[in-house]
Amino acid sequence: MIINKRKVQLQNIPLLDKIGYGVNDMGIGVIYQVVAAYLVFYATSILMIPGSLVGLVVSISVIWDGVTDPFMGYLSDQTKTRHFGRRHPYIIIGGLGTAAVNLLLWTIHPELSLIVKFVWLFAVIILLKTFTTICSTPYTALGAELSVDYHERTLIQGIRTIFFLSGFLLATVGGMALFFTETALYPQGQLNPAAYREIGVAASVLVFLCSAITVLATRKYIRVLPQENGSAQTILPGARSLTGRLRDALNNKPFRCVVVGYLFTNVATAFASTLGLHVFTYTFGMDNQAIAIIFGSLFIVSILSQPAWVVITRRIDKRPAVILGIGLASAGCVLLLLLVFLRESVGSNALAMLPFSILTGFGIGGLSSIPASMVADTIDLEEAESGIRSEGVFYGSMTLVYKIAQSAAILVLGILLDVIGFDASLAEQSRTTVLALGLMLSVGGLLSFQMARLAYRHYTLTQAKLMQIRSQMTAESDEDATY
Repeated sequence: MIINKRKVQLQNIPLLDKIGYGVNDMGIGVIYQVVAAYLVFYATSILMIPGSLVGLVVSISVIWDGVTDPFMGYLSDQTKTRHFGRRHPYIIIGGLGTAAVNLLLWTIHPELSLIVKFVWLFAVIILLKTFTTICSTPYTALGAELSVDYHERTLIQGIRTIFFLSGFLLATVGGMALFFTETALYPQGQLNPAAYREIGVAASVLVFLCSAITVLATRKYIRVLPQENGSAQTILPGARSLTGRLRDALNNKPFRCVVVGYLFTNVATAFASTLGLHVFTYTFGMDNQAIAIIFGSLFIVSILSQPAWVVITRRIDKRPAVILGIGLASAGCVLLLLLVFLRESVGSNALAMLPFSILTGFGIGGLSSIPASMVADTIDLEEAESGIRSEGVFYGSMTLVYKIAQSAAILVLGILLDVIGFDASLAEQSRTTVLALGLMLSVGGLLSFQMARLAYRHYTLTQAKLMQIRSQMTAESDEDATY
């Protein structure tokens, strides 16, 4: 009877509530992208901290961010509050903490001693990653709980992805246009220390407002959201321990397939974020405006593709839709490879890159939202087998794996830049280096997407199977209610 009641109240939730849930990811996206896009430049060019020390700080913070995800997920799974449920307290605490600590990151005085600046940067970035984890991991788990409908879960994740990518756009395009404007003292706006304080304030205000809106919009569902013990009356021995839950999650074959597939698509993303500026600057000789067009069009297509992916998953189911997304992104990589060999003809023409941006952006749009919906389905399978629901541990495990993989990929790419002879002090790179940069991005991305395709091919959970699992759970719940 409990499951039937949940099913009625967590199906077809209003669009406004879905939007209210998704808003929080705009704040998270802004914080992530502000740090990703500006931190290294800010620390090296404004604070004058050596690049090796900055790289060390960033690497440690990424690993810390990944390690804390499953712990935070487990903690929120175990939390019980009368009025705020399992997830909502952390969303608001994490949002407030992220907003406060982010201000400290962008207000470090450049004239402080090197050791003070380094310690300040290290402490604040670790705190920032901690608070974003406190906010984002329970928040992501909440998205899996808001609906039991197979396809509505995809719609919820699609709306969330729209807000997340919109946060990226605000941080990059909006940030450059609004805060890094040219002044008499700073003809290059990115060298103005005051600009970083201003963008820090704006990002902090936004992340807090977004978290507050999500809590207010979804608080009404707290009483009907599933609890950690799911539907079963008995729980497997040791299942409540963190290590036990991590083991159970990774032993769930469909979940493992999604994790590995998501890992490789994020490795491909790491290739783009790490090498994108290098390739378009040195291989194709493009200026900032042309690069902004390429990345801006890719993000916009990813955002606009979300309704299409909801329709596609309804027509062909989730696994085929993910395979299609991988195929489109792979086609984009092949097109980029051709453009690398034709670079002398293409030159700095950003319009020639639009087919690459459109294909890749549309593919990445599906790969950003559908896997999160698939994880929600694997949790239903876990509940049927073990009698417990641990959305926090599942999503925390997923982010732990891909963040560690991304960190390793970035480290390897940094080494490869030295191997191919890249030298930032040179006005013009050698022809071999220019070609190698283009090949690393296109071929590396293509191989990563193909590895993801192999992982997703072993995912066997379909809508029909999930409906069968739910029918069995409902029947068992009704049978228990009669005794």
